[in-house]
Amino acid sequence: MRPKKKWGLALSLAVMMSVVTACGGGNGGNTNNGNTGGNEAATTAPANNGGGNAAAGDKKITLGFAQVGAESGWRTANTKSIQDSAKEAGYELKFSDAQQKQENQIKAIRSYIQQKVDVIAFSPVVESGWDTVLKEAKDAGIPVILTDRAVDSADKTLYKTFIGSDFVEEGRKAGQWLADKYKDSSEDVNIVELQGTTGSAPANDRKAGFEEKIAANPKLKVIASQTGDFTRAKGKEVMQAFLKAHKDIDVLYAHNDDMALGAIQAIEAAGLKPGEDIVIISVDAVKDGMQAAADGKINFIVECNPLLGPQLMEAVQAVVDGKEIEARIVTEETTFTSEQAKEALPSRQY
Repeated sequence: MRPKKKWGLALSLAVMMSVVTACGGGNGGNTNNGNTGGNEAATTAPANNGGGNAAAGDKKITLGFAQVGAESGWRTANTKSIQDSAKEAGYELKFSDAQQKQENQIKAIRSYIQQKVDVIAFSPVVESGWDTVLKEAKDAGIPVILTDRAVDSADKTLYKTFIGSDFVEEGRKAGQWLADKYKDSSEDVNIVELQGTTGSAPANDRKAGFEEKIAANPKLKVIASQTGDFTRAKGKEVMQAFLKAHKDIDVLYAHNDDMALGAIQAIEAAGLKPGEDIVIISVDAVKDGMQAAADGKINFIVECNPLLGPQLMEAVQAVVDGKEIEARIVTEETTFTSEQAKEALPSRQY
């Protein structure tokens, strides 16, 4: 945490900030949905001055959050969870949508540093290239929390904790189900893979975990693997290309539901039955994916829980209060077969 400023200076600055806010017609505690990182400084109200002094209880905690984008149903649910949880906690949330561009997230983080927010949180678009901006936040005395996705920095002091799923384990669950299904196969099982955004933690880890579990069976062969950028449109486009290039696809492994749903459109357009002619494994378990599973079009879904808002707000409060928190907070998740998806769908929150 940053050292507390002298009371005389803090009082003067507080008066100045109140005048600026009133004259500028700022948004107060409102979030800025849809703004890119580059626009953040111009479109949000000034943060409460003094960031680390929020624990004194005389003002709201200000949280700057740089989201990946809105590329999927999972991300939409994740954003809503964060916004709703911040409001419930009484925090001032400064929100930016990076539109899946790392440079936009870096701009947003630097804007939050300039505004002297109390805590910065973000879901990194990719794993690499964060050390410089994270060091800037550390030097400014602003703690950083990672959510959903990790960074590959060797310096673990650049952030307080990482809250999210174990993506390698998600890949393992997908691979293990497939390995069990085809353990007695006497013929080759041809697999195509729709990867997430190139360089992102979930794409890297879900691929690694899956390959780990199918490696023991030489009959399980990945014959094509390409990014679908976690989007439905790209998933459909890449699956169309797979179907043209390979006439003997047995299994599709998609790194998220949206790509799987796009691929289902391509499979049906080719006159094939998803879930029967091509076995489909997906990750996320959002409502649309669960419906497809309940309809028999997706055979197995590995859950990735997007509702990280409450855990994030708890971590923010702990950090502001100067408490020690675990360096890794893993969310609890499960898996669904088609029948299990049908049972769970009526009460699904996302």
